[in-house]
Amino acid sequence: MSASETKWVRLGDLITQRREKNLDYDVPIRGVTRDGFIPPKQEDADTSLYNVFYKYDFVFNPARMELNSISLNLEYEKAICSSLYEIFYVSDTSILLPEYLNLFIKRDEFARFCWYDAIGSARNYFRVANMQDIEIPLPSIEVQQELVDTYNGLKALAEQNEALIPRLSAACQAYIVDCKTKYPLVNLGDYIEESDERNSDLSIHLSQGISNLKEFQDPKQVAANSRSDKIVRKGQFGYNRATTRNGEKISIAYRDGEDCTVSSAYGVFYITDETKLNPRFLLLYFKRPEFDRFARWRSEGSAHEFFTFDMMKAVQIPLPPIEVQQAIVDVYNCMERAKNIAKQARERLKTLCPALVQRAANA
Repeated sequence: MSASETKWVRLGDLITQRREKNLDYDVPIRGVTRDGFIPPKQEDADTSLYNVFYKYDFVFNPARMELNSISLNLEYEKAICSSLYEIFYVSDTSILLPEYLNLFIKRDEFARFCWYDAIGSARNYFRVANMQDIEIPLPSIEVQQELVDTYNGLKALAEQNEALIPRLSAACQAYIVDCKTKYPLVNLGDYIEESDERNSDLSIHLSQGISNLKEFQDPKQVAANSRSDKIVRKGQFGYNRATTRNGEKISIAYRDGEDCTVSSAYGVFYITDETKLNPRFLLLYFKRPEFDRFARWRSEGSAHEFFTFDMMKAVQIPLPPIEVQQAIVDVYNCMERAKNIAKQARERLKTLCPALVQRAANA
């Protein structure tokens, strides 16, 4: 079918509003966001007036459609929601797949249209009546299914990798705890050296800060005299020695990208012999909540408290053989790959819905 032959149909001819009140108290109560269904904020409300919805129903908050607060129910056979919500379903799924309609609805363009078309005074509302007047491209059911399968395949890729992340993270931390019972503790100061290289010739142009998530990030501000900033070379650690007002954590990170500079107030150090201590194994140790608590407890100062390099040197860590360190790092690398795959898949999902709808219009 060419683009000129693609049918555009009024959505009101394909959907039906559901108006059923709750008579069954033994069903889940759910709120709705653009990302799905969530537990309600208020558990003890009178639910006798709540609306009932079923599997493959669309549930939405008419006062928040500019935020795309609408979801297709694929989880619950039956559930209830606030009486302020509105519900509709596809009347004939042999003509229109709910999952295909969901692709159309989940676009940012649709949210902007809802904001434009909503009506009200103190608060604007976009209701089922507004929804019914929308026209959508309606390709064959086979094309709809193909587009839905494409979306679901990418979504499954994101979800599968997201499911791996907590398990792999827990495994990493369990291995490190196990190391403490199997291998001797050593002073970190025997394996690290402080670096105080300044950007005096301004040869390094990338300025960075460090978050308490143990990552380099764009700085909140860049010093006027950046010649005094410290250089963090690839393969070195940088950390914010000040631990005051930092979410009870220490901001420390390993530099595996290009050389950068950090504030002169930061500390920088490197491992002197990586055949004995793997820097990424050490980073995993730093990422443990126990290390955050230790660094915060050990910090000293008056108006501001600091975790100095001498304190860092006094830290004791378990030191397994280098091959054991590498095995633990390999598990961590698997987790990082899963994170990257999931992140990229989620980013692509944001642009996939508009692309699939455009393809449907040209089917």
